[in-house]
Amino acid sequence: MDWLVVTPQIVAVLFFVAMLAAFIDSIAGGGGLLTVPALLSVGLTPAQVLATNKLQAVGGSFSASLYFVRRGAVLLREQRLNIAMTFIGAVCGTLLVQHVRSDFLRQVLPLLIIGIGLYFLLMPRLGEEDRQRRLHGLPFALVAGGTVGFYDGFFGPGAGSFYALAFVTLAGFNLAKSTAHAKVLNFTSNFASLLFFIMGGKVVWGVGLVMLLGSICGARLGARMVLSRGQKLIRPMVVIVSVVMSSKLLYEDYGAAIGHWLTHLF
Repeated sequence: MDWLVVTPQIVAVLFFVAMLAAFIDSIAGGGGLLTVPALLSVGLTPAQVLATNKLQAVGGSFSASLYFVRRGAVLLREQRLNIAMTFIGAVCGTLLVQHVRSDFLRQVLPLLIIGIGLYFLLMPRLGEEDRQRRLHGLPFALVAGGTVGFYDGFFGPGAGSFYALAFVTLAGFNLAKSTAHAKVLNFTSNFASLLFFIMGGKVVWGVGLVMLLGSICGARLGARMVLSRGQKLIRPMVVIVSVVMSSKLLYEDYGAAIGHWLTHLF
């Protein structure tokens, strides 16, 4: 079991990276854009990065979820089925990703995230107020919980945005309410995945626990801003995070080809 594989100075930097990432994640999702590259840059193996990132993500998503529940923005008794389906989906995704390649998802993901950003950008009145619900009960739990939970366990980036989108479009929630409920399901899928990473012995505990503390602080601040600023804050953040996340993924997958094309063009 690994407890600390980097210097205390680097751990301190990772604390503040986790704090900023959790703040962003609690509002618009996409915090992994900061934490995963940061963990890779300090020399952790890919397996250690995924496992340790889930540990710190659990702290942030739990902190935000607890704040939303205590403030009455989320009623847990009404989310029991969604939580159960999310847990099951995340477990299945985490088990499957250990046996198959996720290259296809990585190629498709930028298009999906761009779609989310454009959806919120081009529909300015989306999520201003509650609307008529399209799916109830088990069908909604399977789509919003099971499907997105499976994706979070299998791959992960942008899962918070997908949860929020499901609550806006299928449950008819306003944007702030959707973000609050999304964080509860995000915590559920993070926790389910973390359990299996712990059993695999891949978590770097010293790094992960320090980042978890930073994540808790950042998520609490972000959650407060969700309830106080609502749609005026969330919508632009979702669009910005979608653009940054999709650009990063496209660059990682096609950066060399794009650079080669630009070289020949100019």
